[in-house]
Amino acid sequence: MKLCRFTAASSPDIRVGLIANGRSVLDLTHADVRRMTGLIERADLVDELTRLIQRGLPEHALDSIRLLTPVESQEVWAAGVTYLRSRDARMVESEFSASAYDRVYDAVRPEIFFKSFPDKVISPGEAVGIREDARWNVPEPELALVVNSLGAIVGFTIGNDMSSRDIEGENLLYLPQAKIYTASCAVGPWIVVGQTEDDARRWSIQLEIRRGGAQVFAGETCAGQIKRPFTELVDYLFRSQKFPNGAVLLTGAGVVPPDEFTLEAHDSVRITISGVGTLENPVAVV
Repeated sequence: MKLCRFTAASSPDIRVGLIANGRSVLDLTHADVRRMTGLIERADLVDELTRLIQRGLPEHALDSIRLLTPVESQEVWAAGVTYLRSRDARMVESEFSASAYDRVYDAVRPEIFFKSFPDKVISPGEAVGIREDARWNVPEPELALVVNSLGAIVGFTIGNDMSSRDIEGENLLYLPQAKIYTASCAVGPWIVVGQTEDDARRWSIQLEIRRGGAQVFAGETCAGQIKRPFTELVDYLFRSQKFPNGAVLLTGAGVVPPDEFTLEAHDSVRITISGVGTLENPVAVV
């Protein structure tokens, strides 16, 4: 089952939906579900969604709605250097910071950093940004954990952790500028619920970048290559932190374009996770 936020042609109001059959969206607004935050706090989430399916709620065809990011009121955070490929790529960025990335890959404490406030997260189909003062910009396709206020993983979605690799490589202290800027975080298209970490670790993660209609990069990895258990990453996120609305945690990137590649305006970034779906966004300079 997939939880989503959407608008319909009949109304600009944001609605909460449930995709159960892959072809249409049940409009949970008609069951007085106005926000997803209350749902993901329920310990019986899957049972509640099953009950809602049986209520015969109005439906919308998938191709008749506009999907919005499923991030409603959750902060988005990210884990870094969770794949061996990510560690190697980050070390290539800068000799100055190479030892830090090497050490954190094997350290007890993971790298966890803030990525985006909820109102700045980009929806499917909206443009993600590349910094106008950066020369080396890449998308980072990531499995995202949806976590409730108690630190329980309640679902999975797709995240694009846009990064300016030359800024980060210049100095490790520039990481916030390389990672946090206008349109630097896209999440969507929905939240898959009812799956376990064991299920998610079998999913493939694919990245395709197109330019002028032609493919200029494609790569693939598997979520099973994430070094740390998902529960460990969430545990560190919640240490000395409170998230009353829950959080979304990106789990790191295992697909990295070659060093000579950089995104350009009007490129298209397409991220597909086999157990979730596809998140696609055009690129713009910000």
